[in-house]
Amino acid sequence: MAWDLLFTSDIGLLSLFTIAFILVMAIYIVRYASKHIKDEEQGKGLPGGTQGSH
Repeated sequence: MAWDLLFTSDIGLLSLFTIAFILVMAIYIVRYASKHIKDEEQGKGLPGGTQGSH
């Protein structure tokens, strides 16, 4: 019953889309942050050698 409601109703499909979107965004944010952390550790921070000072 619950699986039928999840996959066949409008609100169930919207819920699945929302869950999938949140998972994709979480993966993107983790990968983005990991890449930038790795770049800073290697000394490739901001251009011009100013590491964080504005």
